[in-house]
Amino acid sequence: MKAFVRTALFALAVPLSAAAQNSQAPVEVEADRLDLDQRAGTAVYSGNVDIRQGNMQLRGERVEIQRNEAGELSLITATGERAYLRNQLENEETPMEGWGRRVIYHVAERRVELIDQAELTQGGDQFNGGRLEYFIDREVVQARSDVSGSEPQRIRMTLQPAQ
Repeated sequence: MKAFVRTALFALAVPLSAAAQNSQAPVEVEADRLDLDQRAGTAVYSGNVDIRQGNMQLRGERVEIQRNEAGELSLITATGERAYLRNQLENEETPMEGWGRRVIYHVAERRVELIDQAELTQGGDQFNGGRLEYFIDREVVQARSDVSGSEPQRIRMTLQPAQ
C-alpha cells in the first residue's frame, strides 16, 4: 500500500504543479468558454474542459485556476459529474486516475482533494469514498465518508497482492 500511496502522491504532485520541473511540454486547453479576470487572478474554463500537458490530463465541466497576489498559481478546482485527473508515470504500466465531483489542488499546501464520489486507481489498487485528501509532502492520505450536502459515502479500498 505504501508504494501505491507514494506513487499516487507523486503522480498528483507533478501534473498539478504544471510539471514545471519535469516537463517542457506545452499545456493544451480545450473548452467551450473562457472567462479571464487578470485583476482577480482567475481563469475559468467551462463546457467540456480538457487540459493536457505531457502525460497528464485534467477534465471537468468547469475548471477554475486562481493565482495569488504574486501571480503564482495557488488553487485549481475542477468540477463536474465526474471531474477527472490522469497521469501516466514513465515507470508504471498503467496510469494513476482520480475522479470526483470536485478535484481541488491547493498549490502552496501541496494538498489534493477528490470530493464527492471520490475514486483513485492505479493498476488494480482502488480507493473510494466521499472525500479523499492527500498531503503530498507528509505522504499522508485521509479518507472520509461524509461530504457536505450529500449522503455519507462509505470508504472502500482494494489492494492487489504484491507481485
